[in-house]
Amino acid sequence: MGFQRYLSLVKFSHTIFAMPFALLGFTLGSLNGGQGLSWRLLLLVVLCMVFARSAAMAFNRYLDRDIDGINPRTKIREIPAGLISPKSALSFVIINCALFMISAWFINLRCFLLSPVALLVILGYSYTKRFTFLCHFVLGAGLGLAPLGAYLATGGGFDTLPLLYAGAVLLWVSGFDIIYALQDEAFDKSQGLNSIPAYLGGKGALNLSTVLHIFCALFIMTACFLQSGLYPSFGWIHWLAMLVFLGLLFYQHTLVKVNDLSKVNLAFFTTNGIASLIFGGLVILDGILG
Repeated sequence: MGFQRYLSLVKFSHTIFAMPFALLGFTLGSLNGGQGLSWRLLLLVVLCMVFARSAAMAFNRYLDRDIDGINPRTKIREIPAGLISPKSALSFVIINCALFMISAWFINLRCFLLSPVALLVILGYSYTKRFTFLCHFVLGAGLGLAPLGAYLATGGGFDTLPLLYAGAVLLWVSGFDIIYALQDEAFDKSQGLNSIPAYLGGKGALNLSTVLHIFCALFIMTACFLQSGLYPSFGWIHWLAMLVFLGLLFYQHTLVKVNDLSKVNLAFFTTNGIASLIFGGLVILDGILG
C-alpha cells in the first residue's frame, strides 16, 4: 500500500512520455558505435531514467504541497491529503538523486560528471512557476535530456541526431504541458503563479502550443531524414512511425478548446503516451531489425 502511494506520488505511469525517446537515444548510440546492444548498459540507462524522474516528480510535489492543498484540482494529491508526509517525500527525493548519480557512475565518467547538471535542470523546474511563465520550457528541457543522455551513455557525443531528438522532445513536452496548464489558468492568476495560460490567456496559450508542435514536427522530420542517411538499417518502418507521431500531434489539438477542457486528459496523457510509445517502439524495431 505504501509503495503504491509513492508510485502515485511520482505519477510513475507518466514515465511513458520520455522513456521511449531515451531508449531510442540508447539504440542510436549503440548502432553508431558498432558495439551492439549491451543489456547491462541498457539496465543502467533505464534505472537512471526511473530514479531521475522519480526524484523530479517527488520534489515537485514536496515543493508545491501548500499550493496543491488550496487548489481544488490537486488537493487530493498524496502530501496535501496526508497520505505521505513532507519529510518522507523529501527523503524519497534524496534517495532517488543518490541512486541516479550512482547509476550514472557505473555508466561512464562523463555521465557521472553531467549527472548534477541534469538534476539541477529537472529539480530546478519545480521553482520556475514562481518567477517565470517559461516554466513549461524548463520541463521540456528536462525531458529532452532523455535521448541525449542515453546516447551519451553509449559513448557517443553531442551529435546532431540526438540533439535533434532532444529539441523535438523539448518542443513536444512544452507544447502539451501548456495545454495541460489550461486547467489552472484562473487558479494561477489568483495565486500570482506564472504559466503561459495565465500570461497569454487560453486562446494565446493554445496558439503557442500549436506553433511549438509545428516546430516539433519539423525537428522530428529532420531527424528522420538524417537518420535514414546515417543509418542504412532504417527502412520504411521509421517513416511510418514519423507519420503516426505527427498525426497524433495534430489530433490532440482537435480535442481541446478554450471553452471546453473536458478532453485535456485525453490529449495530455493518452494521445501523447500512445504517440511516444509508437514512435519510439517502431523506430527502435526498425533500427534493430533492419
